[in-house]
Amino acid sequence: MGTPDFAVPSLRRIAADGSGYELALVVTGCDKPRRNRNSAPEPTPVKRAALELGLPVYETDDVRSPEFAAKVADCRPDVIVVAAFRVLPPEVFLLPSLGTFNLHGSLLPAYRGAAPVNWAIINGDSRTGVTTFFLQQSVDTGNIITFDETPIGPDDNASDLLVRLSEIGAGTVARTLSMIREGTVVPLRQDDSLATRAPKLTRENTRIDWNRPSQRVHDFIRGLAMKPAAWTTFGGKNLKVYRARPATGIDETLADAGSVKPGSLAVSDGRLLVRCVDGWLELLTLQAEGKTAMEGESFARGLRFGGELLCFS
Repeated sequence: MGTPDFAVPSLRRIAADGSGYELALVVTGCDKPRRNRNSAPEPTPVKRAALELGLPVYETDDVRSPEFAAKVADCRPDVIVVAAFRVLPPEVFLLPSLGTFNLHGSLLPAYRGAAPVNWAIINGDSRTGVTTFFLQQSVDTGNIITFDETPIGPDDNASDLLVRLSEIGAGTVARTLSMIREGTVVPLRQDDSLATRAPKLTRENTRIDWNRPSQRVHDFIRGLAMKPAAWTTFGGKNLKVYRARPATGIDETLADAGSVKPGSLAVSDGRLLVRCVDGWLELLTLQAEGKTAMEGESFARGLRFGGELLCFS
């Protein structure tokens, strides 16, 4: 059971495994309309992969419906594998004889919630990973089966890290299935006192706060790139920021500008800079509302300061 690209490598790994697993059913979300209303609805990445592999697919947006539980029960599953799907009710996750497990994009109990990869980068973590755990009633709290770690590079963004974790996770899922079949799982209870949250990304919590240190703003931007993207406003319009870095080698006049208001813009040697609470951040790629994405230098060439201080807000 899964929907986005994150789940596809695990599906392919199970389908390609020569250990004799029978994939009785692939469950995913329903086709969604595209932006162009005249186009046919778009299947989920998991559905596309399943059809390519010749696997049976069941689509649902209502995992609590009796029809869905009946469909899963008809398969008489030994195991259900969940990767980036909806929160399942007990009527479904208790059906398999050997349990239902989930692939989660963090080292649990850290970052329980909808956006673990994003928040790990936003918070400046240097490592993360994936965890498989048995589902229970409370979300992301079940007993841990196994996990794999990976470092977070200083310039990794959420999109790149998500791809890497999906590939790592495919191996974790395969190992988990082997452990379950061989009866070697030793479930590890999560320590709730060490739990941290990874709440759903919203318009409110993805807005850039320039009144923070430049490194933290840099982490915030890369933790939301490329989707949904950190945003700010400029000239009364929304502006997304995809790439940035703490500025180095800047003009001494700018370096000493401690009284400049956070969010203020400057151009130095063609580079677009914005003031944070402790220094300057260089903006590398951004997208104004209604425009295509552009490099910071191109954006800077279009600015007209006219003796006034330009600011993001």
